[in-house]
Amino acid sequence: MKLLWTDKQAVLHVAGGCCLCFLVVSTGLFDGVATEVGYGSYAEEVVAWVPAFVAMPFNCSINIGYVLLGIFWIHRWHNTHCQKDFRRMYMKNVFALMAIVYGPVQWARLWTQSHRTAVLDQWFTLPIFAWVPVWCKSILEGWKPLNILLMEGLSLTSYSLCLLHDRGFEVTLCCHVLGALLSALQVQRRCGDSTSWMYLWVTLLYCFGFTALKLLDHWLTRWFLFRRLTGHFWSKVCDIMQFHCAFRFLERVEQCRGSQVQA
Repeated sequence: MKLLWTDKQAVLHVAGGCCLCFLVVSTGLFDGVATEVGYGSYAEEVVAWVPAFVAMPFNCSINIGYVLLGIFWIHRWHNTHCQKDFRRMYMKNVFALMAIVYGPVQWARLWTQSHRTAVLDQWFTLPIFAWVPVWCKSILEGWKPLNILLMEGLSLTSYSLCLLHDRGFEVTLCCHVLGALLSALQVQRRCGDSTSWMYLWVTLLYCFGFTALKLLDHWLTRWFLFRRLTGHFWSKVCDIMQFHCAFRFLERVEQCRGSQVQA
């Protein structure tokens, strides 16, 4: 079975994780988590005469970028020697499928402005960041399914910390970002080169841009550039590019590691 050149295991595992999250959220377990709901949370003006799913046209439509990014990376490495490396293809395909899923989830949050879609948006962010340490660890230690299960399981369960404090998600997310950075630095030190180092720095710059633009969404509207295409929109552009550069970093490190093994 092939889906856009994606291996069956990657599709099943991502789909299974998504279904688990949907099921848990539907029980109301995370109804007490603090989220931002309502159009007032965004600087882009609502267009009243268009359907609700594009009420904020630019903020909504930018989420297509995640889907296109995921499709691009699923297609990449097809019909190359990398296709014969199950570990490498699995890591890449899961990361790409996460991007494809993440776009519609964020779009649903903007469309419905409901608490539970906001919870899903927050929750799905964590295993995406956690996949960077998972991939880095697999480069250094090889194929170990138990490591993947434990690390992603820990990431998913860590969202429960959001029930303890209104800023629980921000703290948990910061821990995930720090874990991704430390694992990237470790694999860079052991396997990387100047090209992968460049991709890592560019990824960090986009991560900073994403954070700053998102936090300053309303404040930035005093400048003409951010009145129609707001800070939130540009933060998503940075997020998509952050995703892409993370792919490029991990791809390059994979190449360097392969060269070391062959040598």
